[in-house]
Amino acid sequence: MNTLHIAKKEIVSALRNKSTFLFMLAFPIALMLILGLALSNAFSGSIEISDVKMAYKIDQASPALAAGWESFAKAAEESGVLIEPLPTGQDGKQAVKEAQYAAYADVSDKGIAYYDNSRSTVESNILQGMLRSFADRYNLEAAFANAGASSRTDGSGQSPAQLVKATSLTADSQPNSMDYYAVAMTTMIALYAALSASALIETERTRHTIVRLAAAPVSKAEIFAGKVLGSTVINAIFIVAVMLISHFAFGANWGDHPVHVLLVLITEVLMAIGFGLAVGMIFRSKASHSFLLIFIQIASFVGGAYFPVNDFTGFIGAVSYYSPLRWNNAGVIETVFGGDTAPALTAAGYNLACAVVLLAVCMFFIRRRETI
Repeated sequence: MNTLHIAKKEIVSALRNKSTFLFMLAFPIALMLILGLALSNAFSGSIEISDVKMAYKIDQASPALAAGWESFAKAAEESGVLIEPLPTGQDGKQAVKEAQYAAYADVSDKGIAYYDNSRSTVESNILQGMLRSFADRYNLEAAFANAGASSRTDGSGQSPAQLVKATSLTADSQPNSMDYYAVAMTTMIALYAALSASALIETERTRHTIVRLAAAPVSKAEIFAGKVLGSTVINAIFIVAVMLISHFAFGANWGDHPVHVLLVLITEVLMAIGFGLAVGMIFRSKASHSFLLIFIQIASFVGGAYFPVNDFTGFIGAVSYYSPLRWNNAGVIETVFGGDTAPALTAAGYNLACAVVLLAVCMFFIRRRETI
């Protein structure tokens, strides 16, 4: 009961502190808006390309190849790529040089001779990829047919084309800039819980209430647990508020597993509180505040708060793995956009393990003191 009273007192004190309240809400929302709008193009997974045209000519092709190519051309047209036969009497290579077509393909049973225009790099890459896909699929189906796969039903009655299935290993949904920075800013502000936590004990000293606490019929463990619980609850309120504002004001996507996302964020808050308390007990001065500010900024920078770090190599890529923001961002993003809750549980497990160790260190320091 004493623990709950102390927790309530911490929550009320934090809510009365308007500067802290505004900082924990306004800071992440402002950064989310600025970075989300400024870097929106960096997260765009597509570009608009118009009039992608390729000419082709089929010579000495088998009926199977001709039928396959016809199906390929129709499918490409549905994707906005026009593949049309080369007009009679026209030179395909010359037409490409004159930019009448982005590329020209000479199709036969011997293979596909492909010619492109170096000035149309993007269009050429698209067409090359489509042709490689067609060739690989046709060769694979031909191999099945030669091996007798077309005559065997095995009770399924599948044709060679049906035996080839493509499965994407990446999520269909990818975060846009606002989605990414909603997650990044929320995990970053959860780490800022270490700042207020570093002053949980020191504030009692500056207010000269530490002696009254020591004289009260309350154990050190109850005081410690109450302060940790109160700080966790108030920071969890800030986290939920940021999530709601980002969702309803900016349209950020938080997925279909909000419980798992909150589990990651709340355990991160608990870890940050343990870290802040430990630093505050070691330094026992304003130096703890400066140390935590520097640490949080470095962890945010290398952990992906300001830009994605997944593709980084070298020093920053190596250091980023030790930033709590990296594993928390990854856990939340993979859960939200991949639909897999395992990364969230893994990140929460890391957070909880670190929190237990840090809080145990804090209890060790407290037990060695005459007062808390």
